[in-house]
Amino acid sequence: MSTETAKMTNQEQEMVHLTINNIPLAVPKGTKIMQAAQELGIDIPHLCYHEDQRIKARCRLCSVEVVGKRRLLAACSTEVWEGMEVHTDTQIVRDTQVAILQLMLANHHKDCLSCPRNQNCDLQRLCSRFNIQHSSLPSVCKEEPRIVTNPAIVRDPSKCIRCGRCIRACKDVQGIAALTYAGRSSDIIVTTAYNKPMETTDCILCGQCSLVCPTGALVEKDDTEKVLDALQDPKKHVIVQVAPSVRVSLGDAFGMEPGAIVTGQMVTALHLLGFDKVFDTNFGADLTIMEEGSEFIERFTHKDQYQWPMFTSCCPGWVRFVKSQYPELTDNLSTAKSPQQMFGAVAKSYFAEKVGIDPKRLFVVSIMPCVSKKSECALPTMKNDAGDPDVDVSITTRELNIMMRANHIEPKYLPEEEFDSPLGSATG
Repeated sequence: MSTETAKMTNQEQEMVHLTINNIPLAVPKGTKIMQAAQELGIDIPHLCYHEDQRIKARCRLCSVEVVGKRRLLAACSTEVWEGMEVHTDTQIVRDTQVAILQLMLANHHKDCLSCPRNQNCDLQRLCSRFNIQHSSLPSVCKEEPRIVTNPAIVRDPSKCIRCGRCIRACKDVQGIAALTYAGRSSDIIVTTAYNKPMETTDCILCGQCSLVCPTGALVEKDDTEKVLDALQDPKKHVIVQVAPSVRVSLGDAFGMEPGAIVTGQMVTALHLLGFDKVFDTNFGADLTIMEEGSEFIERFTHKDQYQWPMFTSCCPGWVRFVKSQYPELTDNLSTAKSPQQMFGAVAKSYFAEKVGIDPKRLFVVSIMPCVSKKSECALPTMKNDAGDPDVDVSITTRELNIMMRANHIEPKYLPEEEFDSPLGSATG
């Protein structure tokens, strides 16, 4: 064992003794107060902190009192030390946290009932926790329009609390840095370079920013109304394809046992919502495998005519990443469509002919695990010869969850049904 490794091992084994709210505990050296409190089941309020991101210490909502210190310390960024005495529930701590929330609300558009994040908003939950029903400070929130030009993500600057979570997700996790801070002091905002629309930047439309946003500043585009309108249109024959992961995440959304597979109940629910046919995206995946296999053999046997090796991904965000960040590798990408798009193309050709339906009457919906599939549907290359899109609308599991709850459909109480034929059979 090297000296450096030995030092690291000793440091990992070194324990620090402290008390939090008069409760003693010992944690490894280097632990932050926030993490130490979690060991005791103490939830210190926070907004900018995210366990998967590096420390920002911007919002200061996690301020705590430490004996011997003249000012409050940020629990997310302060390491514990031997003999430290921390208090998370004193009057000064609570007053500070309430004041911070009041300041945020004064600069926040408070239309909670119409917000997509209603009942799933960290700021809303914290205000409820501190019994803050309205801001006691005059509003300084600027009326800014929602930016809806993006096919996948909606931006609402009036809901942004400038926590920086989206910036870190875009830069540190995805390696893109499409989002950044601009301005100074009270005029600081989160935006793109030169305030360009996200779709015109290097943004790969992956949706990771909306995943970590604690409010409604960044949310997926809600296309449920398009689907509901199509279901109510007697002239349309509406079919739906479901991605494999949805049959698990849907159960999670309805509070079923983690990992529960609700395939049969999900098919029943989709029939109850009014879909004429319910199919499996795995069928499209089988087609994609065969197409990509044929393309691989062609490229492998004629290496001198192609750029090698061949890359393939059904993720449009990954494909967009390659094209924008490594354009020299674009020719390495497979030319085959993703399972979602291949399914749509087959549905509006083979399936429409098989059942005798005019392809223009056929409305194809896909239920996918991420928002990037929305942007894929909107690509000009994903249309048939008549100029119609392969897939008309792509919604996420969350949007399906909204539709089912609005129709009082609870999957755990439903009988199981099989996918419809012929596009419901697949190897998986």
